[in-house]
Amino acid sequence: MKTILRAGAPARTGALLIFLGPLISWVAEFVTAAAWQDPHYSPFYNWVSHLGLTGPSQVAFQQVGNSPLGAVMDTGWVLYGVLLIVGAFLTFDLRKGVRPILVVALATISGVGVSLVGIFQGSNANVDSGLIAFHTFGAQGVMIAGNIMAVVVGVTGSRIGLTRGRSIASTVLGIAGLVGFVVFMVDVFTGWMWNVGMFERSAIYPIMVGHVLLGRGLIAARRPETSPYLAATAARVSS
Repeated sequence: MKTILRAGAPARTGALLIFLGPLISWVAEFVTAAAWQDPHYSPFYNWVSHLGLTGPSQVAFQQVGNSPLGAVMDTGWVLYGVLLIVGAFLTFDLRKGVRPILVVALATISGVGVSLVGIFQGSNANVDSGLIAFHTFGAQGVMIAGNIMAVVVGVTGSRIGLTRGRSIASTVLGIAGLVGFVVFMVDVFTGWMWNVGMFERSAIYPIMVGHVLLGRGLIAARRPETSPYLAATAARVSS
């Protein structure tokens, strides 16, 4: 089956960037959460975006935000977004039809979205100035586009070089993330706000796990290119 990937060093670099993006964001999240001491930070209760608040403690969106290392979290999100976009453009060949264009478009929306979350914090100041619209657009954009991307990657797995297991996992993760997004929105807009951090993560973490699986799968799929002998062997097997 015809691949929709680029060949050579750029594609290998792109696969690595896609793989590293969510890992960098997770490290930033864990470090930032560990530095949050007063009040106790809970991944079940607290908004993820409150980790990116900088400045003095404040009550925003019905929760106390006091993140001493907010800039670390913001940097992690921006890096994640940039690596995802660059990685997608390096990896997928836009000349090979609708599928790679769709994947890159969804990756770009997701990357821009997560970067906007890091640039425009969910602070009271941004609510007052109206800049919170960029934060909201970014957060909801990445939750929707990122999970749809996981589904598209899953159903296109054979053209990407993913194993059947990774393809199925990506599809399931995307569907689970979209369901999580709906539940999260219901939790917010009904005013219930029960364990909102948990439901928020139920829409975000499937995207991140999906990107790790995608990046790892792409790296594995590109290994035959590193050796002429392996490449020839792989070509004979595929034929």
